[in-house]
Amino acid sequence: MRREADAGPGVDVGVGGVGPLTPHASRLTNLPFTRRTAILLVAASILMASCGFQLRGRTDLPFETIYVEGMDYSPFTGQLRRAIETASSTRLAENATDAQAILTLIGESQERSILALSGGGRVREFQLRYRVSFRVHDGKGREWLPADEVILRRDLTYDDTQVLAKEAEAQLLFRDMQADAVNQVLRRIQAIRAASTLDS
Repeated sequence: MRREADAGPGVDVGVGGVGPLTPHASRLTNLPFTRRTAILLVAASILMASCGFQLRGRTDLPFETIYVEGMDYSPFTGQLRRAIETASSTRLAENATDAQAILTLIGESQERSILALSGGGRVREFQLRYRVSFRVHDGKGREWLPADEVILRRDLTYDDTQVLAKEAEAQLLFRDMQADAVNQVLRRIQAIRAASTLDS
């Protein structure tokens, strides 16, 4: 399992991480090794999720209070809120009017592109991409951080005889990218302090 941040663009084959990676999946049945591997990978992903998210180091945000809105049903939003609560002195406001800053989560997506094909035309490698867009403002017209986007990439080798295992591995990589995206969003918010100091 390779991890690369800047692989070249491929051919888009799907968005949202839904469904198998290849149409060959429908012809694959009764693969005991594949099923065992898939079960182990899914169990590992559940264990990782149950352990909760840990921010890499403490992050001091430049606001006393912040309100997070948008993407209410995304796991990313829950991870981000927990990170703010546990790794910074900034308090989460219960509503926008009580917050010094408002963090608006605009959207997220999971994408897959083909990176490499075998001589027979079978997929040998995918690139997975995770995107999340956001902005920080005060709700009164001031933009602390205009609409911005975090994009993360991971490369995934593929074997169409192990469809279930590779799909579980892809979901683990997407979760890993979500955790990295939380860190990157908070670092960009942290940088607002330096920018505002230069402007003053």
